[in-house]
Amino acid sequence: MDALKRTLKEKIIDTLNLMDLTPDDIADDAQLIGGDFGIDSIDVLELVVMIEQDYGVSIDSKELGAKVFRSINALAEYISEHRTK
Repeated sequence: MDALKRTLKEKIIDTLNLMDLTPDDIADDAQLIGGDFGIDSIDVLELVVMIEQDYGVSIDSKELGAKVFRSINALAEYISEHRTK
């Protein structure tokens, strides 16, 4: 699970061009949406596409997205449970 969390942090940084951050700057339990990283609804759409393409996991509602993108821990757990790739 730690490897998945590290990879997710790297992919988030790359996908959203957060080049001033490193994976170590993102705590596993830090709030992603509306938190210190400036991730907004457009960014979430980009992350949803990345997750669907890279992991075969669908996030198909706003409510689910709010739950899944709560933190790296929540995102990694959801991907682990639903991954097809």
